[in-house]
Amino acid sequence: MSSTEVTGKLPKPQLRSLLHSQIKRNLLLTGISVIIAGCYMRFGYGDSRKKAYADFFRDYDIEKEFERMRKKGLFDSCDSD
Repeated sequence: MSSTEVTGKLPKPQLRSLLHSQIKRNLLLTGISVIIAGCYMRFGYGDSRKKAYADFFRDYDIEKEFERMRKKGLFDSCDSD
């Protein structure tokens, strides 16, 4: 056997529908990426933010904050004591 002999035939290149197959593949990968990103934003980011807001407003007293800001003189329409 000589070293110049080819051991097998090379496959033919895809000449038809190359763009179509690439577009289908890219759309599939994009769809999967969007689903993963959406799930992360919903469960990893959004729910933790909702919980943080709920915890803050559970203990928040707006009247107490108003009195604190009024005593500092931050309001023009209210007299500070």
